[in-house]
Amino acid sequence: MAATVIPTLDQMQQWTHSIGRMQQMMLEHSTRQIGHGEAPFDATAISRIHADYMNEGVALWQRFLDGAGWFKQTPDPAPAESPAARKDRRFADPAWQSHPFYDIMRQGYLLTADYLTRLADSVDGVDPKQKEQIRFATSGMIDALSPSNFPLTNPIVMQKTTETGGENLIKGFQHMLADMDKGQLTHTDGSQFEVGKNIAATPGKVIHETPLYQLIQYTPTTETVLATPLIIFPPWINRFYILDLAPEKSFVKWAVDQGITIFMVSWKSADESMKDVIWDDYILRGQVDAIDTVRDVLGVESVHTIGYCVAGTTLAATLALLAARGEADKVASATFFTAQVDFSEAGDLTLFVNDEQLAMIEKLTTSGILDGRYMAATFNLLRGRDLIWNYVVNNYLLGKDYAPFDLLFWNGDTTNLPAKWHRSYLKDLYRDNKLVQAGAISVDGTDIDLTKVRTPSYIQAGKEDHIAPPRSVWKLTEQFTGPRRFLLAGSGHIAGVMNPPVAKKYQYWTCGTLPATLEDFVAQAKETAGSWWPDWIDWLTQHGSEKVAATGARQPGGGHMPVIEDAPGRYVKSR
Repeated sequence: MAATVIPTLDQMQQWTHSIGRMQQMMLEHSTRQIGHGEAPFDATAISRIHADYMNEGVALWQRFLDGAGWFKQTPDPAPAESPAARKDRRFADPAWQSHPFYDIMRQGYLLTADYLTRLADSVDGVDPKQKEQIRFATSGMIDALSPSNFPLTNPIVMQKTTETGGENLIKGFQHMLADMDKGQLTHTDGSQFEVGKNIAATPGKVIHETPLYQLIQYTPTTETVLATPLIIFPPWINRFYILDLAPEKSFVKWAVDQGITIFMVSWKSADESMKDVIWDDYILRGQVDAIDTVRDVLGVESVHTIGYCVAGTTLAATLALLAARGEADKVASATFFTAQVDFSEAGDLTLFVNDEQLAMIEKLTTSGILDGRYMAATFNLLRGRDLIWNYVVNNYLLGKDYAPFDLLFWNGDTTNLPAKWHRSYLKDLYRDNKLVQAGAISVDGTDIDLTKVRTPSYIQAGKEDHIAPPRSVWKLTEQFTGPRRFLLAGSGHIAGVMNPPVAKKYQYWTCGTLPATLEDFVAQAKETAGSWWPDWIDWLTQHGSEKVAATGARQPGGGHMPVIEDAPGRYVKSR
């Protein structure tokens, strides 16, 4: 590896002067706000934060001035870390500590980031949601201003530029132009994946099609199957194949191999023909239609169901509708993957739901359709450090090739949404939280009351989920009145769900009986290493263990509905 590129004396003086000036400006600005009453800060807390910041800043500079060997050709070892310098993978490369210029950039940035975060947390006397918005905006600004994001202040980029004669920046510029052309940040090498070939490749057939969805029936791999089939409702804000990635990761393949007759709903990516589609359509012409179709084609009284994310929210409404109409027996059980019904504590996505954001969305949807790239950008912002700046550095500045990763390929395979549905969903659920208000929402003239749902329910949450936080998912248990099992899985919104037993990753927590609160659950829960999928199938078979031969209608096309096309079908490939 080449020696670390060392800035000139003039450059170091300029940058260090800029750092010191910015720190002083932030102190002066926040002091003026307090003095003029422009911000609801706790003056005592601000004084303490200022004092800590100044003391740590002075100590940081003193350590570097006391023998750091700034201008030596071979600098002395870097001084000891400041209290604010913590483990951070953005600065894991030894080059960040190989010369005092880069080390003081790193430690100065971390010190300032800590100061700004504490300052945002000190805001008092405002609405909790507004405080979260302040903290989120501050965190986003901090991540954007990291010295790792700029060529001249990133020693790895400087070193790479020297080694390649700038070829890394040229290649990175090509990556950036390509992303500008498609209007979306690239995360992986999509050329390595083909839907229906090495992803979404579990064998099956499309046996039913509507203007809203295709219904896939998967080919059984066992001689007998559970008598009660399973319908999976994925979220229509993404492609269904998050549940059917590479074979070793596929929930669909695993479930088929366990002897379950699996049906998958593949939602159509919205086009202008769907501009008037609303939530009622996804319930009636989507979930209820699929339930009745499967019952008809197999000649069964009831089905098991799974609803993932927004499709789980919708499944809850569907169950309430069926209960109100005296048709609850159509569903033998309902499983919810990271789904929410009470949005009072719905996580960072609520920060994007206010009058200004809704007005902006209105302007983006003049055709009646919301471009899926908008949603992709929103989810990227929730984890900007990992899903934006990490790729800016690696692929734009360092010019690295994109690594193939099936999950990130799926993540970038955006789906368009009906704008009318999207707006009402944000307003009625995220903003006004109507779903948990009995009668506040009606479907096809029938009032919805979740407390009438007595269907046996399996409710899964991800411990580190930032989209559907565990506290929010838990609220499902407070609405339903039937048998409920709550499970907390390790990891987050995606990895916490897509965790096959063969991977032997993460862990999960369960209780024998349902406690009164999430806090009680956490205190009492038993931890089990590995995937929670076996726990789920044990629970499922408790609600119907009878088996039948995997013949006739249990084979795709073997019933009275002819095969339309091979899985995964056309809808998942439509753009």
